[in-house]
Amino acid sequence: MARPTNKDLLVRYREKLEQSRKWRKQEKCDETWKRMIDMYRGRHYDMSSNEDRTLVNMAFSTINVIAPSVSINHPKITVSAQKPEDADRATVTEAIVNYWWRHYGCQKQFRKAVKDQLIIGHGWIKTGYRFVEEERVKNPVATEESTDVLDITQPESTVETELVVLEDRPFVERISPFDIFVDPNATDMFDIKWIAQRIKRPLADVRNDRRYNSTARSEVNATMYSKYSIEEKSARQSMSKDNSYVEVWEWYDISKGLMSVFADGSDKFLITPTEIPFAFGHPFVMLRNYDIPEHFYPMGELEAIEALQHELNETRTQMMNHRKRFSRKWLYKESAFDPDGRAALESDEDNVMVPVVGDEPLGGVITPMPAVINPPEFYNQSSLIAGDMDRVSGVSDYMRGSMPEIRRTATEAAIAQDASNARAAEKLATIELDIGQCANRLVQLAQQYMTGEQVVRVVGSNSIPLWVQFDRDYISGDFDFEVEAGSTQPVNESFRRQMALQMVDAMAPFAQAGVIDMAALARQVLQFGFGVKSPEAYLTAPQQQMQPGQQPMQPQEPPQGPPQGGPQLPPELMAQLAAGGGAPPMG
Repeated sequence: MARPTNKDLLVRYREKLEQSRKWRKQEKCDETWKRMIDMYRGRHYDMSSNEDRTLVNMAFSTINVIAPSVSINHPKITVSAQKPEDADRATVTEAIVNYWWRHYGCQKQFRKAVKDQLIIGHGWIKTGYRFVEEERVKNPVATEESTDVLDITQPESTVETELVVLEDRPFVERISPFDIFVDPNATDMFDIKWIAQRIKRPLADVRNDRRYNSTARSEVNATMYSKYSIEEKSARQSMSKDNSYVEVWEWYDISKGLMSVFADGSDKFLITPTEIPFAFGHPFVMLRNYDIPEHFYPMGELEAIEALQHELNETRTQMMNHRKRFSRKWLYKESAFDPDGRAALESDEDNVMVPVVGDEPLGGVITPMPAVINPPEFYNQSSLIAGDMDRVSGVSDYMRGSMPEIRRTATEAAIAQDASNARAAEKLATIELDIGQCANRLVQLAQQYMTGEQVVRVVGSNSIPLWVQFDRDYISGDFDFEVEAGSTQPVNESFRRQMALQMVDAMAPFAQAGVIDMAALARQVLQFGFGVKSPEAYLTAPQQQMQPGQQPMQPQEPPQGPPQGGPQLPPELMAQLAAGGGAPPMG
């Protein structure tokens, strides 16, 4: 069978894209996602109305209760070596990946993807490597006769330049769910045959990007224009390049292991099909919420409570309109009152005399008009609907920070809280797995593409910062990445201190038996129970009693770095590790 040409491959890829578009349109995926986003932002009504309407945005409240409970803090990523000879490298790799996650904006991008996951059912994270260098003029050597000012009159051949690396690191970024297209025959991420990302780029940027084929990028034309431009549609062809955009597709053929780039409106590849450059395959990580059997796209938090949200809005609107229509009215006999009597009757003053004309009985002169009063149960409907929404979403009063109407003992409240947190715990475990997958890819990218040496700050057991210089040899090896359970959850200071004190009480019998290191226990309680960053400042070094004739002990040499053939860790770092008995936290 003849090998297909690039033109045939491009036609085939576009056919698959059209099938994916048709599939998403038939399943109403994009329509549902937009509706869920509008529900979160408070746009619950499709069209305007002359009547007053009330909106109680429980969808916004639900999302913003769940999201902080699973992804508010920076994760504590732990790295374990798969081979004994990589144990020391795993320690340094753990500090490096935590430093990257904190200082390179990974947490911010990941929280955006978590918000997508909760609102529409899934989110997308893309991992990659960013290398940016710039050519700069070297500074002239300063002497007594020369200055630091560059003489622009010198010939160009005498000006020396150098390449300065601005960025040399892996990155994590959130991708819009509307811009990711997948194989329509897939049911999860393990059986997709291809995946593609749509990137909207200005026309000028595409034509000037030297990574693309020169012939292909010169033939690219604008396929879309800024919807906020003031020009008419008929005049858009003559618009400036600032308002002209091109849809660029980054295509990953997973079944064949190929990657390519092409643009709409062009019959040539910007980057011809080549082997996927990443060791782990395609660079996308999918965050999934509630999986639906035999469906690729999961379900979000809002899709299950959408009908209840609209019912709540309608109920509260009816209550508001009823309050507006309720007003007291009186039936009176007009001939029984003269103008002064009617004025006195309509007056708001207290103890006003109302003259009555004629001798008719007062009971037949004026009487209150009967009013239709809705039953009291009508006003309880909103509470019933809100309770249904909490049961469907799994969000309790405790999670919302409010006390329930029924008073409970501390034990009952703890049991109810644990039961309500079961669903959040499942979601938290999924998010921790996704963070570990992203961290694994960051390290693999650095192992593959890092060019020079970098510096990372490591905080040892004595809270002393150490600056470790490393290259990709320091992080070479096979590692397992996990996220410390609960590290991304909000910290409850009162609960943490209570647990620390309970630990002290539980360890008291073991301390009396002499099987507990009291200094280590005190360090744990001060550091993790009360947030003391330098617990050693409160501890005294144990004094050893020397027997007569006993020689003072010589300090032991700090453990050496990795086995021969690998980089040697700094002695200061190894001494810190030996003193702390474990991996140092990230600074």
